[in-house]
Amino acid sequence: MFDPKAALWIKGRKNYWVILENTFRAPKYNIPSRKLAWFHCASLGEFEQGRPIIEAFRQQYPEYLLLITFYSPSGYEVRKAYTGADLILYLPLDTQSNARRFVDTVKPDIVFYVKYEFWFNFLNYLQSKKIPLILVSAVFRPDQHFFKGYAEWPRKILKGFTKIFVQNEDSKELLQFIGIENVEVSGDTRFDRVASIAGNPQPVETAEAFASGHLVFIAGSIWPADEDMIFNLIKNNTHNLRFIIAPHEIKPEHLDSIMQKAGKKAVRFSQTNTEDVKKAEVLIIDTIGQLSQLYHYGSMAYIGGGFGVGIHNILEAAAFGLPVFFGPNYHKFKEAKDLIELKGAFEINKPEELLTIAESLLSDKEKLSVASLLSKNYVISNKGATGIILQRVNELISSGI
Repeated sequence: MFDPKAALWIKGRKNYWVILENTFRAPKYNIPSRKLAWFHCASLGEFEQGRPIIEAFRQQYPEYLLLITFYSPSGYEVRKAYTGADLILYLPLDTQSNARRFVDTVKPDIVFYVKYEFWFNFLNYLQSKKIPLILVSAVFRPDQHFFKGYAEWPRKILKGFTKIFVQNEDSKELLQFIGIENVEVSGDTRFDRVASIAGNPQPVETAEAFASGHLVFIAGSIWPADEDMIFNLIKNNTHNLRFIIAPHEIKPEHLDSIMQKAGKKAVRFSQTNTEDVKKAEVLIIDTIGQLSQLYHYGSMAYIGGGFGVGIHNILEAAAFGLPVFFGPNYHKFKEAKDLIELKGAFEINKPEELLTIAESLLSDKEKLSVASLLSKNYVISNKGATGIILQRVNELISSGI
């Protein structure tokens, strides 16, 4: 009753089976005579990770219908109109009966799960039907339950994947230690995705007018715990910086709080225009889905989440050549550790640190340029996961799987 996200989760599954079964009977899909590839993503982040594979698969196999399912409303609601797939649906709850009914209705010919999605009843039923099952861009850590002494059944599920593509050698070694050999290191498809975005930036006219002639500091996906860092920098702005702030959550009361803290020269993205925004110093993004394009207008970026469960996507900013700042909870993210070592990213523990490092970069154009180049080159040098995965998928399909 009091959680809008939970309400969307329930609403999205209302009359689910009627809608699903009617959809799959629709003549326009001609389902009995066409093959179908099913891609499942937990939420928006996993979709963006899987998107390069979805689009490469569509190009390679245009005869397949493409189905995308989401578990979370934050993925489904943003991407339900995505034109790169034929069908976009919620995934029902992971029960044995739901798994049977869904799979028997959809009748997929090949299934891709992205990164962390291990719905065991679905996986078990897919494996019992001998449907080719691919896990992509996975990361495994020793503390996961697959590697505990009691976890024989979860391990059996992993062994049932036709192929597991992992991001790094550590994940491969962990899986091989428990007897799973159907694994290959492909790298992270997110590098392909963010490099594609940076290589073909889409103009955002309001942001372009705001940024024109100025260095711009972008605060992306920030939480309340990150805000002190940003507003201290705004308060001590001595380099004529402009600021774009994109909160992770855009509830009205939170946006009002940010506007109040930002001061008189702050405007909301949805309430300004290309003329008025030129007079502002702070642009608050109160819409969803544009952040990855906004980094095109930045000079450096702070990415939120590092004072909570973990940082959000830093690669989107790095792909545009932005030095990146974030809080201390980043150690599960290889790209963050790599970029810190390269000096393209910086750990921030308190507002004064962000101010000091930002001042250092802004006062030395060569230093800023080097940090920018390090970030961009890191993304470029890690591209290629999509090609590796698709090549193996081609081999599987060609061999009749």
